[in-house]
Amino acid sequence: MRWVSWVAVVGSCLLSATAQAPRRLFVAPGELPPVKSVEIFGQKIVYYDVGTGPAVVLVHGFASQASVDWGHVIRPLAEHHRVIALDLIGFGESAKPTIDYDIQTFVDFLGEFLRTLKVEHFALAGESLGGWVVASYTLEALGPENTGSYAVPKPEKLILEDAAGHKAFHSDGPSPLMSSLKDGASIASILYDKSLMTEAAMRENFAIKLKANDGATQRLFRANMNVDSETVGDKVAAITIPTLIVWGENDPIVPLDDGKDFAAKIPGAKLVIVPKCGHAPSIERPEQFMAAVKPFLK
Repeated sequence: MRWVSWVAVVGSCLLSATAQAPRRLFVAPGELPPVKSVEIFGQKIVYYDVGTGPAVVLVHGFASQASVDWGHVIRPLAEHHRVIALDLIGFGESAKPTIDYDIQTFVDFLGEFLRTLKVEHFALAGESLGGWVVASYTLEALGPENTGSYAVPKPEKLILEDAAGHKAFHSDGPSPLMSSLKDGASIASILYDKSLMTEAAMRENFAIKLKANDGATQRLFRANMNVDSETVGDKVAAITIPTLIVWGENDPIVPLDDGKDFAAKIPGAKLVIVPKCGHAPSIERPEQFMAAVKPFLK
């Protein structure tokens, strides 16, 4: 009886410890679909393509990659959608040519990527830098000059997650985003819930960054002063497709006021604020992120 009681106590402790353990910050590679690759402008672009149904294209943030920003939501979205999540040129497992990286670089590669994959009817989502890229891409795609044989595909819905690009970096001093880029912000600094950044998560993040080897891309982008002129600002008023804006209430990188201003300027846009969340709800609060995105995509 004493042995049975001891087993019961140990089992109870193990269950309690498991219940209290923080969830895994990064999705294990084996839990994600196999990656694919395609040549765009002579450069390899790596991407996930999984599921069937209406297409959703996901664009990650600065110094990140698809498996990090979207790892927790790719499979859930793929239950009812075709999910395409790419590593931008210069990041993740995609090619890293030595070029002058700016927003237009990412927009051009995204457009050619979608044309090559023949993606025509789709929703477009971007996180942080990715939000800046997809907002700029949408403005270009919806513009009157996007016609002819080289026209880029037009998104039908837009999702901005803690999007950068609201205003120029140097107009009235460095923006929080530029300061974070210069300081090389770690993933720990973007989180509200610091318990997620366990020692195992720190080690895994370090391994991911070493494998990505995107330091040159980061430096080239930060040094490119053309980026200042590429902010979207008031131009987002020309975005005429349904738009969802998802923002972490406690974002330390791109302030919530930027999200509110995006929502105010984009006609009919809906703003969802995720409480107790930092810069990336899709990483930190994926359940809440999906709760906002699923009904919007319907």
